[in-house]
Amino acid sequence: MQPEESYLIQALEYAKKAEELNEVPIGAILVENNKVIAGSYNLKESSFDPTGHAECRLIHEVTKLKGNWRLSGCDLYVTLEPCLMCLAACQQARLRKVVYGAHDTKGGAISLGYKFNEDIRLNHRFEVIYFPVRECEVILSSFFKKKRESK
Repeated sequence: MQPEESYLIQALEYAKKAEELNEVPIGAILVENNKVIAGSYNLKESSFDPTGHAECRLIHEVTKLKGNWRLSGCDLYVTLEPCLMCLAACQQARLRKVVYGAHDTKGGAISLGYKFNEDIRLNHRFEVIYFPVRECEVILSSFFKKKRESK
């Protein structure tokens, strides 16, 4: 198993925590020096917070722990492609790399063409990698299928 897959599988464990709370099952972990330093998951619905995405919550938590808003040298692994807000938070936090396991063609920043992580006009650029992990897609499609069936 490649490291990307291993880290995304760990992020899936956080996505499952979100699902248990009837939140959209998206999970994320932050890796520094090949070690997972923290993980988080969506809490947008229960917190009534539009910024309650897994990535934003994780960045907020780790910057508080480190006492520094710069997370240079850290890599984010997230089960679903980041939205514009989350990708911007990654840019602001100076992350080194973002790896995601499932595309989001309706809300993902990269899928929609907003590749500002590569924009030379900005003061920080970083790598964004799509590393497909089937379980990342399955948990989301299963969640929304159950939602539709319960209506």
